[in-house]
Amino acid sequence: MKTDSIFYQIFQTFPGCFFDLLNLPENITDEYQFSSVEIKQLAFRIDGVFIPQNLQRLIYFVEVQFQKDQQFYSRFFSEIFLYLHQTKLTNNWQGVVIYPNRQTETKNTSRYQEILDSDRVKRIYLSELSNTESIGIKTLKLIISPQKEAIEQGKNLIKQVKQEFSNAEKQENILQLIETILVYKLPKISRQEIEKMFSLSDLRETKVYQEALEEGIEQGKQEGELKTKMSTIPRLIALGLTVEQIAQAVDLDIEQVRNIIQSDS
Repeated sequence: MKTDSIFYQIFQTFPGCFFDLLNLPENITDEYQFSSVEIKQLAFRIDGVFIPQNLQRLIYFVEVQFQKDQQFYSRFFSEIFLYLHQTKLTNNWQGVVIYPNRQTETKNTSRYQEILDSDRVKRIYLSELSNTESIGIKTLKLIISPQKEAIEQGKNLIKQVKQEFSNAEKQENILQLIETILVYKLPKISRQEIEKMFSLSDLRETKVYQEALEEGIEQGKQEGELKTKMSTIPRLIALGLTVEQIAQAVDLDIEQVRNIIQSDS
């Protein structure tokens, strides 16, 4: 699962869920702009930066770390201090690291322990987040939920989004996020299963539905053409044509024609 791109999409579309993690009020999202920032010279890239519109608010540097990396903190703090050095912003700052669980975090932290123990860095372990009614937190927890539970959680989350968001565009964007997470998490999930999760009115707006609709129309055309071709085969046999000639005439494989003939005999 491409967690970096998923989290970027989540924070870009639904920044409120990040501030939910920090227990900050929802209206604070209006004071921030989220982006991914590349640090010049060393080509470092910070997963995400929430940049405030005034000097009183903190800059939040966000990193999503779903794999063990012994060099993570050295790189993370290098990125932050290079960014602070290169920018003209004078705001104070906080680093936020999102882990799926504690086991993923490197144990090699002694050189940075003073920073990690201070308010400068907040480490969040998704597996330890308490049960909450927050749609933002539930969306993030869906990323790490076991596959057996993901579909049921997805259904409940979709229902809650529909109830709580009256703004059609906002609702659609969050539904697309949930759909994206589920598709990444469950690559073998069938379209029928996804359709069951969404109400018809919601589903019509999703990419999955549009793809399924197009596929169904195309399949219907193909099945109609095949039926027509199949119905002509007995008449061509009666005219004495060989299997090879029939296949060429109806534009089917020889093996297909043989199977049709055998099923009719």
